[in-house]
Amino acid sequence: MQKKADLSWKGLERFPEDLLAWFSEHKRDLPWRRTKDPYHIMVSEVMLQQTRVEAVKVYYERFLKEFPDLFSLAGAEEDRLLKQWEGLGYYSRARNLQKAASDVCFRFHGEMPASYEELLKLPGIGPYTAGAIASIAFQIPVPAVDGNVYRVLSRLRKDDRLIDLPDTVRSVRKEITEILPKEEPGAFNQALMELGAIVCLPNGCPKCGNCPASSYCRAHLGGCEIGFPKKGEKKKRYIDEKTVLLIRDGVRTVIRKRSRKGLLAGMYEFPTLEGHLSRREVMEYLDSVGLKAIRIKKLPVAKHIFTSREWRMIGYEIRTDELERGALTGEGREFLFLEKHEAQGEYPIPSAFSVYAKLLEIDVGSEKLKEKTL
Repeated sequence: MQKKADLSWKGLERFPEDLLAWFSEHKRDLPWRRTKDPYHIMVSEVMLQQTRVEAVKVYYERFLKEFPDLFSLAGAEEDRLLKQWEGLGYYSRARNLQKAASDVCFRFHGEMPASYEELLKLPGIGPYTAGAIASIAFQIPVPAVDGNVYRVLSRLRKDDRLIDLPDTVRSVRKEITEILPKEEPGAFNQALMELGAIVCLPNGCPKCGNCPASSYCRAHLGGCEIGFPKKGEKKKRYIDEKTVLLIRDGVRTVIRKRSRKGLLAGMYEFPTLEGHLSRREVMEYLDSVGLKAIRIKKLPVAKHIFTSREWRMIGYEIRTDELERGALTGEGREFLFLEKHEAQGEYPIPSAFSVYAKLLEIDVGSEKLKEKTL
């Protein structure tokens, strides 16, 4: 019979004090750490979900310049909102952030509620984000437990429970409140996240020599850091085959708005068809929407990985005579004919299409932001 893991804090009592001292000396200078504004903290925490810190820095400052307060975000048009989010991915986060802003404006007259329970009721705000806002902005002693924190605690206590089970998540949140410093909950939560982000790294690469808890971390003392945290079997990723069409005349390119539901909802795309279509099938599609091709050329293959799906794309460049909306039929009536500066400046095109956008010298998402920061 396998020995049950010791999940007590016995022998680990020094951890909060050691962690806070380490954080004071080693924390990164990040823009959202220079404020206690709950709106700014909410924006940063939502952006940081599934996204690297370095990538978020530019988006965070640009987003707050465009939407400096809850009212400006709540009243923003969708295209403008998604354009500011372009390249960050997981676009439902942007929509939920706007819904949360609207809710705060309606129910709390534009003042973020200083209550963990009320924060948790906001659209798109889960226990981690609510805990981060409550503890950092309002110094409410509640935990903020993300993947970095689970990793640190599982190694520290040699916790062999599967961290992707709801029961484990609930238990860890409850257990961490036992050591949460009531005077500095925000600093403690940030310190735990920071330790997981820059020292207690995943994929077998922890920097234990830099860790303030290395002398009593149970996994480190046992030489088994890389065995934690324990996770269940990975879910299979679905493969979708797509055909992307770059339809252009001498000046303009065709894009269209995606459905308001599903993956990349409400974003703009180059016309994208299901399956890997042959040249003949593409020609038949063009005929069906009233477009006549002068030339059609095969483009490089590309792929884009989402959380649970992978797009494997082939592409065609289609050259036509001057694009004329009146000539189109059926689905083609939804097309927009844009010059390069319009496509890049006004319409949110997701990074999934970056390989094909580059062929038109259009930078999308993070590539476009990179240009601005060079």
